[in-house]
Amino acid sequence: MTCERLPRLRGVTSAAVWVTALLVLACSSVGAAGAGAGSPERWAGALASGPEPPPGAGRERVPVVGRDWPVGVRPLVVRGWEPPASEYGPGHRGVDLAAAPGSAVRAVAPGRVSFAGRVGGRGVVSVELSGTGAPPLRTTYEPVRATVRKGTRVTPGEILGTVEPAARFHCPTACVHWGLLREDTYLNPLSLLPPWLLGRAPSRLLPLAA
Repeated sequence: MTCERLPRLRGVTSAAVWVTALLVLACSSVGAAGAGAGSPERWAGALASGPEPPPGAGRERVPVVGRDWPVGVRPLVVRGWEPPASEYGPGHRGVDLAAAPGSAVRAVAPGRVSFAGRVGGRGVVSVELSGTGAPPLRTTYEPVRATVRKGTRVTPGEILGTVEPAARFHCPTACVHWGLLREDTYLNPLSLLPPWLLGRAPSRLLPLAA
């Protein structure tokens, strides 16, 4: 039975009337929207895109190109990414990772060092990530005493410098602030890392017991 040829019911039970009414409503939604609100394509798109981010938070999916944490094996996240509600609003434009002074700071993905110097009295290293479009994504790390120079090509896990002691940095304990930007738009740097690095292993099939 198609939506165009629903039967006209006479002398049938109230249950049948309700079923027919529901069919009419469902068909009307599909017929009016086509590939719109009631279609599987629309729902699939909504599920894939997730909730709408707040203004200034960035509206793009970040490619999973990371192959290493900036510090440690799986460091404690002292403070997570808190996108601001507006361009100049309060928030946390990156993540803070616990790291003792002198700890090695590594590149999370292949790229080119675009900055290695001091900003506001703190050491900062910035790396433009290869294969992430134009303009490329770039990661930032601070406070870091750089051992690389601007223009240096780096690979995942390559040491960029060491954590500087910073008495007036915003972490309650020693940490590295790790950021991710495309031009002036801040994004969540944890999005660069695959599930196996974040500790969320993908599903896998296990052999049946004999």
